[in-house]
Order: sequence, then C-alpha cells, then structure tokens
Amino acid sequence: MNWVSGIVVYTITWWVVLFAVLPWRVTTTDKMKQGNMAGAPDNPHLLYKGVWTTIIATVVFMGIYAVVASDLISFQDMTDQIGRY
Repeated sequence: MNWVSGIVVYTITWWVVLFAVLPWRVTTTDKMKQGNMAGAPDNPHLLYKGVWTTIIATVVFMGIYAVVASDLISFQDMTDQIGRY
C-alpha cells in the first residue's frame, strides 16, 4: 500500500468510525427552546467523539495495513482471478 492509498483508506475508515461513535453520550435537553428539535443533543461532546474516533480509526487502520502488507489477502491475486472469467 503506497502513501496515497493509505491516506484514502484511513480517511474512509475515520468517517465510518465517526458515524459509529456519534451516538455515544447523547443526552437530550429537558428545557425546550424556540427553534430546537426535540431530539437535539444538549451537549454533543464533539471533541470527545473526535478523539475516540481518531484512536479507534488508527487501530482499525493498523489492522487493515497489517493484512495488506503481509499479503494475507492478496488483492492482486483477486483481480487476476476475476479477469479470467
């Protein structure tokens, strides 16, 4: 995996993990204000979620990189086999 594809894979992984982390620590407000939706979070904790997203995405990316670098799954062999059919 070269550095460009590594950045792309990490970015996609980060966004997928972000959408998994977004529901964490969501609490709705008891005091409704004009213009707020009923399900809007009282405090979204975005810094907390950003830090955890980065930590989890880095661990997941290291796993993906280890699999690709070790040729445990060879994507070149997969494309060669698909090309035969």
